[in-house]
Amino acid sequence: MDATQDSPLISFIQENQEKLYRIAYAHVKNQDDALDLVHSSIVKALQKQHTLRNQECVRTWFYRILVNECMTYFRKKSRLIYLADIGDKLLETSAQPHGQDTYLDLYSAIDQLPSQLKTIIILRYFEDLKLSTIAEITSTNLSTTKSRLYKALELLKLDLGGMEDDRSLSI
Repeated sequence: MDATQDSPLISFIQENQEKLYRIAYAHVKNQDDALDLVHSSIVKALQKQHTLRNQECVRTWFYRILVNECMTYFRKKSRLIYLADIGDKLLETSAQPHGQDTYLDLYSAIDQLPSQLKTIIILRYFEDLKLSTIAEITSTNLSTTKSRLYKALELLKLDLGGMEDDRSLSI
């Protein structure tokens, strides 16, 4: 058996496959691209595994690789609107109950955020990570992460036309 089979990195990847896919998909909104990003992140992590100094930090280290891969994806690829994706979203919207429109509006508003702010929202509210962990993943200090989260929430409130209860998007 290969020594890498028992590594904390391999264990982490195997235990968190779906979560890693969700993070990538939340960024790119395309199944194939999300799978490609997760795959390239795994390859990069396996190649650079020897540089990981503290094996206990494998989660933060890998999330950082994945988020960086997502950012690279956006830098390399211009934002194109796929007609098939628009058609799928229209079908999903018409098939959902009226109350689901709010969720679609929220997801759309999150998708419109700048990539730095979008990443913080995804990691905080979709993956339920602590702000200190998000700061490590994004290579920023904690106060910068907090201010970016606040800015993202304010932009979402503006985009969604204000909130009746400001506590619904609180830090």
